[in-house]
Amino acid sequence: MLAVLVLLMLVTAGLVAWWLPSDAELAARLQTEFEKRSGIGLKVDRVHWALRPVPVVVIDGIATVQDKPITVRRIALRPQLSALWNRRVAIDEIDIDGAVFPRDSVRAFRGRGDGAVEAAATGNGWALAERPVERVQFTDLTWIDRRGIALAYEGDVEFDPGWRPRRAEGRRANVDPMTRLRLEREGDADRWRTLIDVGGGTWNGTTTLDIGGKTGLSAHAELEAVNVDIAQLVAAFGRNSAVKGKLQGRTEIDASGEDPAAMARSLHTRTRFVVKPATVLRFDLAKAVRTAGMERDGQTVLDALTGTLDTQATDDGMALRYTGMRARSGLLTATGSARVLNRQLDGDVAVDLVDGVVGVPLKLGGTLDAPQLSITGGALTGAAIGSAVMPGVGTAIGARIGQQVEQIFGGKPDPKPARSARTP
Repeated sequence: MLAVLVLLMLVTAGLVAWWLPSDAELAARLQTEFEKRSGIGLKVDRVHWALRPVPVVVIDGIATVQDKPITVRRIALRPQLSALWNRRVAIDEIDIDGAVFPRDSVRAFRGRGDGAVEAAATGNGWALAERPVERVQFTDLTWIDRRGIALAYEGDVEFDPGWRPRRAEGRRANVDPMTRLRLEREGDADRWRTLIDVGGGTWNGTTTLDIGGKTGLSAHAELEAVNVDIAQLVAAFGRNSAVKGKLQGRTEIDASGEDPAAMARSLHTRTRFVVKPATVLRFDLAKAVRTAGMERDGQTVLDALTGTLDTQATDDGMALRYTGMRARSGLLTATGSARVLNRQLDGDVAVDLVDGVVGVPLKLGGTLDAPQLSITGGALTGAAIGSAVMPGVGTAIGARIGQQVEQIFGGKPDPKPARSARTP
């Protein structure tokens, strides 16, 4: 969507220097060009331009013609007058205020107007300057996600030639503690020092960009998380955390595609993390094991929680996959894996009373808002046999054997588990 905004700005700047039209003519041309390039209609309340004391173009009341329109309260462009006389597009600064981007409306631009920025700026003898835009500043920019959660941002970007950010900063507006991302270019290389402040801690490292590969563009980042409060991290983005504690770990980020939008759609991250100590909120692990999932209200204090989290952007949202999960609380050790997509949970957990020797297999399902923990029919049958042979330890061993037998013979998780508990 940034490319669409840049297109709008470049077209406007070019029109100013073309015939020096009236404000009404400029607004009409802007709407026509936008729809021609993107295939989506545009409404503009007002466009005003002036050459003195400095060249400026101000666009008020922008809205796309969509069910949930993308809107911008005000855009101000400050083109370089000398460049305009030479039929080059060069803008000193762009200020964007009060923009709202509903996710579904932004997705409607996918694949539309490819190459429109270049085409809009280079027609009729016009050309892009080596650095078309010096600086972009944005305030009160709101992103509305698939669940309708609105998050406001502010920040600015300073560009080098070739659209490379020299310095960039983005912040969550009115969030405490500060949540921000900063990029600082290292010389002229396609490498940026990456500094993230979040959850009262830091997540710093480096980001590199490669151009000219099979996919066109590819980016890779390596970051180190230090003392990041998980609850504060999640709350900064309008969510509630199921775990309390401070995270340490290492993150790798990869993205590739023909353009920045395609890169965002391919985004993949992997984080190997340690939270020590940790508290699982609203869930009592020991109680859940004792009652085979029938009861679980409370919380679980853990000596440590470790594992790996993979995230992958998909058309249906961000998919999260937890592997190698290990939680220790006194003599209890839980291991397992889980997958989360659209807040739906699917996973398996084994709770060991004596590490690696005796375990109770449980199935994780439901949603993040109403998780379910259950023991499958096969495991429950095995537990019953085990209890007949040897109470206590025999029950746990039987449950694990029952689960393995169920898997060997192609059994799937019971559509209605024998025993289950649902979060209120």
